[in-house]
Amino acid sequence: MQPMSPNSLSADTEAARGDLYASRQKVHPKAVKGFYRSLKNATLWGFLVLYHFTPLLPWAREGDKPDQAILFDIPGERIYLFNLEIWPQDIYILSALMIIAAIGLFVSATLIGRAWCGFACFQTVWTDLFMKVEAWIEGDRNARIRLDKAPNSMNKTIKRIAKHSVWLAISCFFALSFLWYFHDPLTITKDLFQANLTGWTLATFATMAGMTYMMAGFAREQVCFYMCPYGRFQGVMFDDHSKVITYQDWRGEGRAKPGKSRDFSDRGHCVDCSLCVQACPTGIDIRDGQQMECIGCGLCIDACDTVMQKFNLPTSLITYDSAYNIQQASKGEATQNPLLRPRVLVYITILLVTIIAAIASINMRAETTVSILRDRAPFFVKLSSGQIQNAYTIRLINKSTQDRNYTLHLIGLANPTVRIIGQKDDKLHLKAGEVGTFRMIVKSDLPGNTQARLPIHVQFSDPEKNDIQIAETLFIGPQH
Repeated sequence: MQPMSPNSLSADTEAARGDLYASRQKVHPKAVKGFYRSLKNATLWGFLVLYHFTPLLPWAREGDKPDQAILFDIPGERIYLFNLEIWPQDIYILSALMIIAAIGLFVSATLIGRAWCGFACFQTVWTDLFMKVEAWIEGDRNARIRLDKAPNSMNKTIKRIAKHSVWLAISCFFALSFLWYFHDPLTITKDLFQANLTGWTLATFATMAGMTYMMAGFAREQVCFYMCPYGRFQGVMFDDHSKVITYQDWRGEGRAKPGKSRDFSDRGHCVDCSLCVQACPTGIDIRDGQQMECIGCGLCIDACDTVMQKFNLPTSLITYDSAYNIQQASKGEATQNPLLRPRVLVYITILLVTIIAAIASINMRAETTVSILRDRAPFFVKLSSGQIQNAYTIRLINKSTQDRNYTLHLIGLANPTVRIIGQKDDKLHLKAGEVGTFRMIVKSDLPGNTQARLPIHVQFSDPEKNDIQIAETLFIGPQH
C-alpha cells in the first residue's frame, strides 16, 4: 500500500483544514437605532466620563497627604480610595474588593447573561468608541466595505489617516488618564506635553496607548473570542431562567423573504434580511442559537424590531429572555421570571458575607502595625559584666491621622535594660501616617537554668489613644 501524498487529501479534508486556519473576516457593524443602542450610548459616555474624570475629583485629607479622591501612590506605598487609606499590610482589603467584584459579576451573569460584556467592559466601551469614529469618518457599513475594496486613492488615504489619527489621540488620552490614577494629574500632564516622561512612567504611557490602539482599533471582537476567559466559562453560571439574547425560532421559522403578498399566516416571521447579523459587533448569527461569541449587547434586537415594525408584526422576535420562557412561549404556556433562585441566593449570600467581612476588617484594623527583626550577626554579645546583649530592628507604622508617642515595655526578661539608638528617652515618636525604623539594644541577666532561646514580648502603647500593640521575638544567650 502506497503512503498517502499530502496532495491526495480529500476536498472535505482541505475544506475542514481551511476553516480551521481561516483568517479573520473583518466585521463592519451596521448602525441601528433603538432601546439597546440608546442604552449602549448612555453607558459608553457615562463610563468614559467616570474613567477619565474620577482621578480629578478632589478629596480633602489631613496633613500633607494627596488631595485626590483615588490615587495609587506607588512611591508612598499607599492606595487612597476616597476616605479609605490602604497600606501594603492591608492587602486583604484589595483581595476582598476583587472577590466582591467577581461575585458581583457571577450574580450579573446569572440574572442578565453577558450584559457586562455588552455594555460595561473596557474592551466593549473603547471598541464602540473607535467604531463611532470609524463610521463618522468613513461612513456606515456599506460605505466602509466599499472603501476597503476600493483601490488606493487620495480620498481613501485621507480618510484612513484621519481615522487613525483620531484613534491614536483617543489612545494617548486614555493612557494619560491612566497615569492620573498614579500621579498628580496636572504635574503628569505638564510632563507629557513638555516631553519629560521618563523610565517606567513613559513605558506605561506607551504600553497603555499602544494596547488601546491595537485592541480597540484592530483586534476588537478577537479579544472576546480568543483572549477573554469570561466568555468561555459563562455557561456554567447560566441556568434556565438566565436572561440572554435569544431568537424565538418557534415564531421565526421557517424564515423566508417577505414576497409581494406580505402574508405571514402560514410561515415564520423572520424575513431573512440578515440585519441582525449586520448589526452584531462580533458578526455572529443569533438565529443559530446562543453562542460564546455573543456579548449580549442587544443591537440585534434593535435591528430585528425595526424590521418587525415595518411589516406590522409583533416585536421581540429576538429578545432578552430565558430558555425556560422561550420554551413556555412556544407551547403557549405562561412564562416566569423568578429572581431569587437557588443559584442567585448562593451568590448573593457569598457576596453579602464578603462585603460584611471586608467592612468589619476595615473597621477593626489596627492603627498601629509593628514588626521586630532580631540581629543575626552576632546572635548575642556577652558583656564583661556578665550580661547578655541582643540587638533588634523595629519597624513601626502609624496608620492614624494623628501624631503618636509610643512607650516601649519588655515582657519576659528579668530587669532588662532597653536603649533606643538615637532617642533621648524611651518613647518612639511617629507623625501621622509615618513609617519609623528604630534600633533597639536590650541587655539582661540570664540565670544558669534559663534556655538559650527565651521568647519575649515587646509591648508598644500609646496611653493617650488607648492603643496597645504587642510583638513577639527571641532573646538569645549562650547555651548552658
